[in-house]
Amino acid sequence: MARAERRPHPSPRCSVSQNKLVERCERIQLQSAAIARHVDEVLPAKDQSVLSAASAARELVVQRLLLVGKACENEEQRLLERVHAEEERVHQSILTQQVHWTEALHKLGALRTYLVDMITNLDDQGLLRAEQEIFERTEVAEGILEPQESLKLNFNQTCVQSPLLHRLWACAVLCCLTGSQEIHIDEKTLSPHLSLSEDKRTLTFSPKKAKVDSGCPERFDHWPNALATAPFHSGVCAWKVSVEQSCAYKLGVCYSSVPRKGSANEGRLGFNAASWVFSRYDKEFRFLHAGQPQPVELIKAPAEIGVLLDFAGGELLFYDPDSCAILFSHRQAFLEPVYPVFAVAHQSISLGRV
Repeated sequence: MARAERRPHPSPRCSVSQNKLVERCERIQLQSAAIARHVDEVLPAKDQSVLSAASAARELVVQRLLLVGKACENEEQRLLERVHAEEERVHQSILTQQVHWTEALHKLGALRTYLVDMITNLDDQGLLRAEQEIFERTEVAEGILEPQESLKLNFNQTCVQSPLLHRLWACAVLCCLTGSQEIHIDEKTLSPHLSLSEDKRTLTFSPKKAKVDSGCPERFDHWPNALATAPFHSGVCAWKVSVEQSCAYKLGVCYSSVPRKGSANEGRLGFNAASWVFSRYDKEFRFLHAGQPQPVELIKAPAEIGVLLDFAGGELLFYDPDSCAILFSHRQAFLEPVYPVFAVAHQSISLGRV
């Protein structure tokens, strides 16, 4: 009877390899199961979750914009009613004035005719006898005063002041690309205390004066100021400035006639009648014009400031794009083109890009 063949026992090294292969197979099986579960269960669930989240997001956008639209419609109606009421008030005041002064003209005309008739037709004795009557008649004329300028006859522009409209308008101008202007800093105006980056957008302060042509008429020769290359003379203009690196700066606008020479206070931005600036010095924020500072109370120093100029509307506005807060608003009828103007006395500031 033939003996059964015996399979040789695997060597210890071969056993280790087999065990590793078995472990690898088990890991692959588990990995495959996890992937299959991800494909069959997780991804479809994620897809459904995304669909639901997107639908909810769309609904939220629509709801909020509908609410904003409704608020704008209500504000529009309210403001238009106020404008109409103000128009009617001024119109009625003018009509009242017209009636009053027309009656005054008739009285004065009748009195003059009466006096001319007295002078022409009466002799001296007759004038003496009519003296009392003449006196009484002329008293009427003395009671008629000359017309005076009255604010009641002017349209009051404050009737359209609205915090909601003001903020939405500023946000729309500064947050939309179409409302921002590409501006650059004019190197010829640069103070010796300032250096300008190659792209002409970043101003850096240095306590040591650089060697420059101080005789250049456009250059600020003492205070750390600089102007933009081109002025604005119409429409609505806006630009943004990054100020997070500096705790001493000024931003705003000025006429080309702003003083540029000497160390007198007149050459400091906001200390003359030709410049309007928002100023920060350490923790103090102010609006400056003609040497009259107006404090600005801020809880947090803005990292970026938007400057908005409504040339025709006569308004200069400073805005925090991050918080959508109006920092300060100033009304001013600008009589000539204005330049964006800057001052830096610590670190650097940079013009934002459109």
